[in-house]
Amino acid sequence: MSAMTSLAEPVVGHWDFPRSVAGVALLVRFGAEHGIPADRLLADSGISPADLTDPDAEVAAGQELRVIRTLAALMPDAGPTLGGRYHVTTFGFLGYAFISSPTMLAAVNVALRFLDLSFTFSIPRASLSDGRAHIELDDSALPRPVARFLVERDLAAIHTVIGELLPDDAPLLAVDFRFPEPADVDRHERVFGLRPRFGRPRTVATFDAAFLARPLPQADPHTVALCEARCRELVAKRRARAGIAHEVRELLARPGAIGLGMDHVARELAVSTRTLRRRLADSGTSYQELLDEVREALAEELLAIRALAVEDVALRLGYAEASSFIHAFKRWKGVTPAAYTRRAR
Repeated sequence: MSAMTSLAEPVVGHWDFPRSVAGVALLVRFGAEHGIPADRLLADSGISPADLTDPDAEVAAGQELRVIRTLAALMPDAGPTLGGRYHVTTFGFLGYAFISSPTMLAAVNVALRFLDLSFTFSIPRASLSDGRAHIELDDSALPRPVARFLVERDLAAIHTVIGELLPDDAPLLAVDFRFPEPADVDRHERVFGLRPRFGRPRTVATFDAAFLARPLPQADPHTVALCEARCRELVAKRRARAGIAHEVRELLARPGAIGLGMDHVARELAVSTRTLRRRLADSGTSYQELLDEVREALAEELLAIRALAVEDVALRLGYAEASSFIHAFKRWKGVTPAAYTRRAR
């Protein structure tokens, strides 16, 4: 089992990557099945119904997120059921690379190496311990209003794909979610085949690690080589067009940059403030949304150190007053910074 230790790291650490319009088409089909018109889901996304029929069309992550926000507002508990609609073939060449991989381990590593060809918003990380394989979803960068919906969808999608690759044996041992237990968990049990645990420290699916060594029934070295080559071509094109939101986020995360303001960031990117505002809007986000995302992530890191007072954390995040930071943190996490720190101990 020594080869099983070579689990890949996810190639991206944030959901802000361009993606195929096929993901939005799936959301629209799902909505239509539940009586939600396409026009309602696509409103304000910048995506037209005609775009959904173009196999080569791509959308910004922010555009897909707008569709998800609308769907989640109308069907807040549909995440697990929606995740069950993501089949191996949904992922195009990436899915066929899964199918033709020699083992489950190889398929998992393909998924992580080409994660930016998927439709995920949660970032999965795979690890091994004590004979068990863990797939943990990082939801720290997800917008709070849709975080639960997206985590449920993404984990259900992963479970569905694994079940299709190993239809006779997908040894799921446990499913943990960070958020509180909902009133109805029947749909979770139907999708995962067991009752998840809620209110846990992290969101993770746990499998018997032996399944990683299982040969896949449709493995084919020629096909997987062709599919991986096509995946490399696709990601090379997409990564060359890295989103403006990603560039802004990277700049804001630099030490001391968070309080410099939008005008400074625009100068760093060699564009006018007006152009930056427009390009962010075209990507489905805004400077304030990105600033809040970076502040939230940095706040978690600084509070985890437990060596700084709340006032000092607020100052480092560019807040003039601690009360403003406390208000923002409660909006992000639902608790005050002090309560968050106590809970993390």
